[in-house]
Amino acid sequence: MPQRVIEAAEAFVSIEAASGIVLMLTAVVAIVWANSPWDNAYFDLWHKRIAIETEIFSIDQDLRHWLNDGLMTAFFFLMGLEIKRELVHGEMSSPRRALLPAVAALGGMAAPALIYTALNAGGEGANGWGIPMATDTAFALGVLLLLGSRVPFSMKIFLVALAIADDIGALTVIAVFYTADVDYEALAIAAATLAVIVTMNRGGVRNVNVYVVAGIVLWIATFESGVHATVAGVILGLLTPASPFYAPSDFASTADDLVESYRGALDSGDEDAQEALLGQVEDLSQGTEAPLDRLERALHPWVSYAVVPLFALANAGVALSGDAISDAVDSSVTQGVFLALFLGKPAGIFIATWVSVRCGLCQLPSGANLRHVLGIGLIAGIGFTVSLLVNGLAFTENGAFDQAKLGVLGASICAGAVGFAFLWLTGRRQAEEEAA
Repeated sequence: MPQRVIEAAEAFVSIEAASGIVLMLTAVVAIVWANSPWDNAYFDLWHKRIAIETEIFSIDQDLRHWLNDGLMTAFFFLMGLEIKRELVHGEMSSPRRALLPAVAALGGMAAPALIYTALNAGGEGANGWGIPMATDTAFALGVLLLLGSRVPFSMKIFLVALAIADDIGALTVIAVFYTADVDYEALAIAAATLAVIVTMNRGGVRNVNVYVVAGIVLWIATFESGVHATVAGVILGLLTPASPFYAPSDFASTADDLVESYRGALDSGDEDAQEALLGQVEDLSQGTEAPLDRLERALHPWVSYAVVPLFALANAGVALSGDAISDAVDSSVTQGVFLALFLGKPAGIFIATWVSVRCGLCQLPSGANLRHVLGIGLIAGIGFTVSLLVNGLAFTENGAFDQAKLGVLGASICAGAVGFAFLWLTGRRQAEEEAA
């Protein structure tokens, strides 16, 4: 694997792990605020209506939906970039390397959905089967960050690949099963806009502003079509070029020629030539780095430390009154989400991995064993960001909505704590075995 790809993966893991801690703190703030004397201010803030009306389209949503459908598009765009990077350069760039995380993710999605459905089939909460299917990468990597060298780095990369395969499945579920009535005229506009973007991409158009405008049109058309608008972000991420426009091997010689020409223009006092040459140097430096790498590096900190924490602040708050907790404990929705994430996720991931390795279809990552897989499966039960998003699509803001939210929060806390303890003891035991 190229060194550039390894460095990109290490940077991704570092940012995601640190942002997981920020996300955790933000979720705590949301819960405390929602149960403080200022709880009305919390709920009133996110229910504030914001409308945009033009002759072409009209959107009227509350602030929470603007965050979930609008701002979170940046999160899903970054997700699309990460999926593209893994498919082109990373752990999923070849069928053999992609098979293990893909099989593990499939087991980790199927088992939770089956457990939830078994407890809620035919009931009012039946539509929530997609809630426990997703893993929160930031939270999960935040737990692994606390474990340090007790977990092999190969398993951290495995978790990222598994979470990305998991995200692909969750996005498919959102687009197919959680789409309301479809406006085919708006969907046709979205498809036409997408065709224009692909044509510009293949035609070598590199003006970022053009793509920003086209992306906004795509988002509006997708939103108006009834398909969840964040799908537009994933599509744009997948369309981002993963290869540089100029060969990196030619950078040094070309840059030297431009610098020499600039010195000549500087000596002659030709300001127009100087400006043109500086533009060529800027174009060369940007064009030698793949747009995917450049955008991911620029967006990742903003999404991880601003967009996702804002989402958590808007969605994690839930009133924890005695009646609410009592209702949740007795609710099949809460029980289904909790058991699906806390038990279904690790069971599905472990069984699917064990069977594929046992049959000789896959190999475990270097330095890892099945105990590591079980520990990663436990941590994968932290389903926060996408789970809460699906919760908002599955249920309106009623009892089931809050009950599912409590199930997600409870399972995520338990999965993180138990997964951390298990991997810590596993790492300690492995160190003792190696010393012996």
